[in-house]
Amino acid sequence: MLDDDQKSLFMKWLAEHGASVMKVARAYAYTNEECQDLAQEILLQAWLSLPKFEGKASAATWFYRVALHTAMNWHKKDKPRRSKQQPLIEVHTLAPEASNSAELAQHRDTVEQLYKAIHQLPKADTALVLLYLGNLSYREMADVLGISESNVGVKLNRAKKALSELMDGQSHGT
Repeated sequence: MLDDDQKSLFMKWLAEHGASVMKVARAYAYTNEECQDLAQEILLQAWLSLPKFEGKASAATWFYRVALHTAMNWHKKDKPRRSKQQPLIEVHTLAPEASNSAELAQHRDTVEQLYKAIHQLPKADTALVLLYLGNLSYREMADVLGISESNVGVKLNRAKKALSELMDGQSHGT
């Protein structure tokens, strides 16, 4: 692939799938600075991996795969330093349009609890939940994670149950 073609394709895919990069970075980073650093690392790895793209998966699946693998490797390498930090929950979601301030505050609290719960999941489950929240199909999730569709269903059900229990525990002040 020529450099101009590669740059053009990368910029197109970044515009279409860049939100997945930030979603993954927020789930694996504890501070805003770490989130930005991880997002940059993901983009660098995506750029370096682009010449190896064989077209066997969709661009969305490929972008998620690169993002998740980079984030999981980054998380493993950086674990000792980050174990002393507290998570920073930064809520970048669209609030319901016709909401009053009480509804908006409730929405933000719920999203904050969700991210806190996601941070408590095993990292493989975190990846699966992020793909689910990204509205990927079971087939696409299976492609990204390298597991079967039926395994996606089983693992996703377990992750949802764990999230539900974590969210329920948080709402009761534990």
